[in-house]
Amino acid sequence: MAAVAEGLEPETAAVEDAAGAVTDAVDARLGAPPLLAGNRLSLDLHPRGCHRLLHLCAKQVRQLLEVEFLQLSGHEDPQLLQATLARLPWSLPRLRSLVLKGGQHRDALGACLRGSLATLPASLSGLAHLAHLDLSFNSLETLPACVPQLCGLDALLLSHNCLSELPEALGALAALTFLAATHNRLRTLPAALGSLSSLQRLDLSENLLDALPPEIGGLSSLAELNLASNRLQGLPASLAGLRSLRFLVLHSNLLASVPAGLARLPLLARLDLRDNQLRDVPPELLDAPFVRLQGNPLGGPSPDPHSPPGTPVVPEMPRLLLTSDLDSFAVTSLGCSVTLACGVRLQFPVGATATPVTIRYRLWLPEPRLVPLGPHDSLLSGVLELQPHGVAFQKDVGLWLLFVPPRARRCREVVVRTLSDNSWSDLETHLEEEAPKRLWARCQVPHFSWFFVVSRPVSDACLVPPEGTLLCSSGHPGVKVTFPPGATEEPRHARMQVVRVGSRELPAMLGEPEAAASPLLYLSQSGPPSFLRPVTVQLPLPPGVTGLSLDRSHLHLLYRAPPAATWDDITAQVALELTHLYARFQVTRFSWYWLWYTTKTCVGGLARKAWERLRLYRVSLIALQRRRDPEQVLLQCLPRNKVDSTLRRLLERYRGPEPSDTVEMFEGEKFFAAFERGINVDADRPDCVEGRVCFVFYSHLKNLKEVYVTTALDRRAQAVRGQVSFYRGEVPEEVPEEAEAARQKRGADAPWMATLPLKLPRLRGSKGPGQGAGLSLAPLNLGDAETGFLTQSNLLNVAGRLGPDWPAVALHLGLPYRELQRIRHEFRDDLDGQIRHMLFSWAERQAGQPGAVGLLVEALEQSDRRDVAEEVRAVLELGRRKYQEGIQRTSLAPGDLGPPGSSASQSPEPAQT
Repeated sequence: MAAVAEGLEPETAAVEDAAGAVTDAVDARLGAPPLLAGNRLSLDLHPRGCHRLLHLCAKQVRQLLEVEFLQLSGHEDPQLLQATLARLPWSLPRLRSLVLKGGQHRDALGACLRGSLATLPASLSGLAHLAHLDLSFNSLETLPACVPQLCGLDALLLSHNCLSELPEALGALAALTFLAATHNRLRTLPAALGSLSSLQRLDLSENLLDALPPEIGGLSSLAELNLASNRLQGLPASLAGLRSLRFLVLHSNLLASVPAGLARLPLLARLDLRDNQLRDVPPELLDAPFVRLQGNPLGGPSPDPHSPPGTPVVPEMPRLLLTSDLDSFAVTSLGCSVTLACGVRLQFPVGATATPVTIRYRLWLPEPRLVPLGPHDSLLSGVLELQPHGVAFQKDVGLWLLFVPPRARRCREVVVRTLSDNSWSDLETHLEEEAPKRLWARCQVPHFSWFFVVSRPVSDACLVPPEGTLLCSSGHPGVKVTFPPGATEEPRHARMQVVRVGSRELPAMLGEPEAAASPLLYLSQSGPPSFLRPVTVQLPLPPGVTGLSLDRSHLHLLYRAPPAATWDDITAQVALELTHLYARFQVTRFSWYWLWYTTKTCVGGLARKAWERLRLYRVSLIALQRRRDPEQVLLQCLPRNKVDSTLRRLLERYRGPEPSDTVEMFEGEKFFAAFERGINVDADRPDCVEGRVCFVFYSHLKNLKEVYVTTALDRRAQAVRGQVSFYRGEVPEEVPEEAEAARQKRGADAPWMATLPLKLPRLRGSKGPGQGAGLSLAPLNLGDAETGFLTQSNLLNVAGRLGPDWPAVALHLGLPYRELQRIRHEFRDDLDGQIRHMLFSWAERQAGQPGAVGLLVEALEQSDRRDVAEEVRAVLELGRRKYQEGIQRTSLAPGDLGPPGSSASQSPEPAQT
């Protein structure tokens, strides 16, 4: 056997020999499972699996000649993997099973990551005995040419790849009995597929197939066929010739009919036709016990074409696409599919409601009373309210929420959180990717309430019976909780969350290179607060620490009992059992646990600071003024790593000072912006209190506000040089105009965070403060009480913001170009007069007309003045809120018009699942 692997230099092979010897020694010392056991060689869960295999080949291990089963990871280096695979026909001549799966690694959403395998070496066709080939969870875009040449292949697994087609050469695999190609991008199938006469199981679910070749009827041995979740609109009649077929799965397609011959298949034991568009189903199938037809627009037998006139036909499920000016829709017993203007999707199945019901929806800006977050949760979406609250549906309603992909990826999961029975809970959530950065969170909801998407540490749960059980962490295999028999009299639910701790953060904070900490462990349970018998908890020792070498006086077990923020050292109160890698201890109550290794003595206070540091985000604050309209100010709080890219995008239209120094903030922390030194907010906004703009920081959302400012100073004489300052916390009743005392303190708890300069340039011409006050304009109101008014004052504010963009707005409002020319001529020396005349003449014509405000907002957006459109929306929202508050004061409104009360919105710890 050659000592040098193909594709590797001799020096590299020598190094690999040495490295392999060291690896073998380490495995033996740590008691790792043997790689080579009998005729099996398992290298998929070991790092550097290809290196290990090449090392064994270089040593000419005779046992390799007997290997029949080989497992390698698809996450290996692509070139090294190709070189390793090329040696297999000579190094493992008796190989019968080859597993090259990816999927061992997971992303931030918990989904399996594809391996790097994109092709196979041609020499692999020399594996004459190969019967089983698994290439799942990889990056194959075409089937490698060597695969159809493996004539003895019995099972071929290609699921979770990027295949768009299968080659005609696949028909050469005469011995193939099982083919799986789920979760690919297959649009068509080769006609040669029908020549696989030995094929017994075929799984092509989760693809893009819209038709099947007639040749599929030639699969004479086929017993199981899965074509679920494709785009099939019809089936070939030849499908009725599959006399061996026992299971046929066709749910979640677009089928309008099925061949009548399916009812006569002698062995058919299951036919799944759920969630299609079936209208024409053979009567023999309607009454068959093995047929599933739920979710089709078919309430019974299809009407006979020769039936008398008037025979009722079940209508198709309605599909609704709501525009931005609609906030309600009706649902009947026929169900419907609804897409809201905000991007939310709803699926009401047939029979979800027995009587018609009107659904109302509303989007809320996130704030702490609406968004209960655990200490390590991150908000990924706004808050959706669906009404009527509490109405139970007879079938669960599907809900899709669009969210921002989280940055943290390891050991975290995305869930939809909702309010149910005055407590917040997390729903079972599935993720769907529409585009690289466009993700949907899908869940089933039995009733309506408030919903939003969060990222949280992975939660593992179990039901604890009186006989006892074991709960393990899926993200950290070394974290376990053992419940002994008799720990509880009645079954109770237990839940575990584990938070990773960066290996560099703790030593840097303590100034101690040897300091280390285990992952954070949070345990919770339902039922009585204590267990009847002690429960054993296992935590991994801090990184770099082993049970054979540690100094026990430096090991500290810390405990935190919410709602207290303190960490207590309970090392002396428990019996710590240490192994080489783990620490075990017993408890009767659940809470937070943390294992530290440090020479410090009083670690409780240090742990509190470290825990806070884990939850802090480093951000910068910016304040920019629009170049064409300096009175428009953009305020934003940005994560530090996004500042440069955001500024590059904004500086074409805005200008302003450099961003603030880095500030640390918690998820969900409140802060506000106060304009100082002669500059004030020039609008009545829902998010403005006493002239101060309120913010809530959420790390994955756009913490951005655009406001208009004004000044009482005379800008005709000189420019006004003011500033905006950012402060932590709620807006206080009184803030000094210049809080110099607060600025002297720059610690993490200091109320002042940053001050950025602003400048309102000197006015030229006759424009000055109070301009427009002497106008003689007819009083008018656009809109209505429920949707909100735009008053004369509001329109004057809008007119003052448009500037040179007014002609584009006028054209989008429907004004003819000739009228624009007339306005320009009549007010040829007065830009403000042109704008006001255009806007108010249009508004007077719209008086009493429904939809006028929506038309104005749409025209502003089409003219690229979304800033003014957002200002108008804010005014309307304020008007709607005041209107609803007035109705509630007179007891005319239902009790669920407002957001959930503070009593139902408390969230000191992670929500229960």
